[in-house]
Amino acid sequence: MSETQIRTYQTKDVVRFRKTAEEFGGLSNMAPGFPVVVLGYRVRTSEALYQACRFPHMPEVQQMILNEGSPMTAKMRSKPYRKDSRPDWEDVRVKVMKWCLRVKLVYNWRKFSELLLSTGDRPIVEDSRKDSYWGAMPQEDDTLNGQNVLGRLLMDLRNRLQEDPEALRSVPPLQIRNFCLLGEAIPMIAAPQRHEGICVQSDQEGPAQRAFL
Repeated sequence: MSETQIRTYQTKDVVRFRKTAEEFGGLSNMAPGFPVVVLGYRVRTSEALYQACRFPHMPEVQQMILNEGSPMTAKMRSKPYRKDSRPDWEDVRVKVMKWCLRVKLVYNWRKFSELLLSTGDRPIVEDSRKDSYWGAMPQEDDTLNGQNVLGRLLMDLRNRLQEDPEALRSVPPLQIRNFCLLGEAIPMIAAPQRHEGICVQSDQEGPAQRAFL
């Protein structure tokens, strides 16, 4: 994926998301109600998972991020430590985001797949007031302008879902150095089976902990 090209979208032609309570708000990494499990640890949102992936060498920081009750506070919790992000973060962050979206799909298959497919073939755009990298910014001529990397990753995932959904039922670990969570190497993630007793649908408060019942 080319990350440098600025794109312009006609607002009337796109599926856009900004607030999580809106129709397509579930496409946002900030959206509640899409928890995942990694290495047996329950993670409330894909935003928290993404931010934690900055710090594989700092499991105590990962723990603080995962313990936060909201995705915004999880993001804010990471800010004081961003200068200590993994040294190749700028090179791997898009791969990490793509992986996080796939994990979100695996653990919220029906809900997230239906939302993605409901967008049809329209462009998906994160409507952002200040981020033209992950999203696109509204302009006075009723367009959205930006790189829209998150929207493009979602469109790619939608296309793969339309073509071969079964291939998305598992997510291999990224082939990058030190791909770890809380001191453990992240393994292959597969669609949970009902009989495994893994409960990720609750959104209760509390520290990150093993999700096996």
